[in-house]
Amino acid sequence: MKNHIQIEDILPDKENDEDLVEVPLADKVFRMFFVLVTISFVAMSFQFAHLALGNESFFKRRAAANMSDTKIQPAPRGIIVDRFGKPLLRNEPISRIFVAPHDFPEEPEERVRILKDIGEKLGISWSELKDLIEQKDWGQSDRVLIVQEASHDQIVAIGAADIAGVYVEPSFKRVPEFPFEFSHVLGYTGLVSAADIERNVDLSVDDEIGKAGLEAQYDEYLRGKNGKEIFYRDAFGKVTERRSAQEPSPGMMIETTIDRDLQRFMYRRLKEALVSLGRDVGVAVAMDPRNGEVLGLVNIPSFDIGRVVDYLRAPLDPLFNRAVSGLYNPGSAIKPVVGVAVLSEGVVTPDSRIFSAGYIEVPNPYDPSRPGRFLDWRPNGWVNLREALAKSSNIFFYETTGGFEGQRGIGIDSLKRWWQTFMFDLKTKIDLPGERQGLLPDPAWKESVKKDQWRIGDTYNVSIGQGDLLVTPISLLNSISAIANGGVLYVPHIMREIRSGEEVVRKNSPETLADIREKIRDALPSVRDGMEDVVRKDYGTAHSLSALPFSVAAKTGTAQIQNNAKVNAFFVGYAPAEDPQIAILVLVENAREGSLNTIPVANDIFLWYYENRLKK
Repeated sequence: MKNHIQIEDILPDKENDEDLVEVPLADKVFRMFFVLVTISFVAMSFQFAHLALGNESFFKRRAAANMSDTKIQPAPRGIIVDRFGKPLLRNEPISRIFVAPHDFPEEPEERVRILKDIGEKLGISWSELKDLIEQKDWGQSDRVLIVQEASHDQIVAIGAADIAGVYVEPSFKRVPEFPFEFSHVLGYTGLVSAADIERNVDLSVDDEIGKAGLEAQYDEYLRGKNGKEIFYRDAFGKVTERRSAQEPSPGMMIETTIDRDLQRFMYRRLKEALVSLGRDVGVAVAMDPRNGEVLGLVNIPSFDIGRVVDYLRAPLDPLFNRAVSGLYNPGSAIKPVVGVAVLSEGVVTPDSRIFSAGYIEVPNPYDPSRPGRFLDWRPNGWVNLREALAKSSNIFFYETTGGFEGQRGIGIDSLKRWWQTFMFDLKTKIDLPGERQGLLPDPAWKESVKKDQWRIGDTYNVSIGQGDLLVTPISLLNSISAIANGGVLYVPHIMREIRSGEEVVRKNSPETLADIREKIRDALPSVRDGMEDVVRKDYGTAHSLSALPFSVAAKTGTAQIQNNAKVNAFFVGYAPAEDPQIAILVLVENAREGSLNTIPVANDIFLWYYENRLKK
């Protein structure tokens, strides 16, 4: 075959060309050509912009990875202590193992062989190792964490193998002083996700951040700043220079309002009560009503913050913070608030008496032979507000809210406004993640959600904390604290101050959520007297607390749930009654004997606080 065209081959073509007549090209050809060129130019410009701007950080990281290795020096997270400076957790040194495939040989088969060898030495299956590598976002970094907390044997095995591309680096893990008692207060940490990095560009792919509790709420203060050490390589991959780019800076210390010893006692006592009852779920919260400081916050079941993965699918959801996120019918524990409402609205006076025969019957317009019957828990006779609170008479609250025969009620609209006055429809703003707000039903809500009309029985039910009324334990306790302190709803808080060395970076002062002193001033004395009579009088539902060495004001509550198949038991109260310094809530889910199951726990918490704090 010829590699070039001979001159004689060209000549005939030249002769033919000379016979051709030139014809000018049409304008549309030039226009089409111009359009194609323009489209191509725009497409190339867009691609260049995408590469240069949209993926600029990606290619910068890849370029940097080709010439250097960056070794992160983790900063220890800040310590969290109680109100007396006693530590709640500590940092413990650990080692983590990373794999950087860019240091492996280029042949795919050899890389797979090395990875399988690494997995065998570390006791990691090939499928698990493969998943870690495939799920890795390689645009974020060029290495993958394969062992979060390496054992001594794993470190020895990797060190002896001396495999290029495998790195053992120091880090820290959070170790609680007490594995279960403080888990819902402290929360836990975990590796950052892609979403975390998008929200905070200062995070790196192997960082640990707070995921729940105070660890999450104040992560920006606790996290500190990691150090960086850069190893520069030549074209052959040999390290030519080592440079410290940034020294690690430890996180800040958080002093909390928590009383460590009180919290430990609350946890043990509630746990003991649940075990004796054969029950599994309970909540206990203690607060200073003078300023909103949370002294203790316990959820059972709890979890070990060092082994969170073991609880992700555990029964009863141990990771769920019921104290701030659980929604409950409060039962009769809501009656002090309802008492404030009916007195303030003037439907009764402190001396007004209503008779309780043990039930009332409401005519049924659809079937007169079957009137609606609403029960008291027992016949209570003639009772005023103080006695109604002490005896927990349902009839008194049925009639003063919904009305009955000659007794006027305040009605559901006014009742809801008073719930809102006590902020049940809003979050308390406690400094823990995941808080929920209550559900305050009314006729419009029922029509919209249940497609049914509101009836007087609905008003009766919600007036005693049943029906569709739902509140969180922290919100319920906050309302009782407001009654204790005269009418101020404080923002409950756990962080007292944050310190960097000796410098106070942030301090929590008492913050008012709502000041309702003027609104409840006239009603408050009778309601507080009634709560004291719950303990003081021999007919009070918590009279057993009268043996305590200081005066206590209280209210018990039993809420029927699941079509009356189960009951949740509540206790709320404060002490000393004349000068309240502690308010507590105790909740037992699926109680065996209603509120009777919470009173012994409340008694012992009050006694411990008197003996160990007030007396001293």
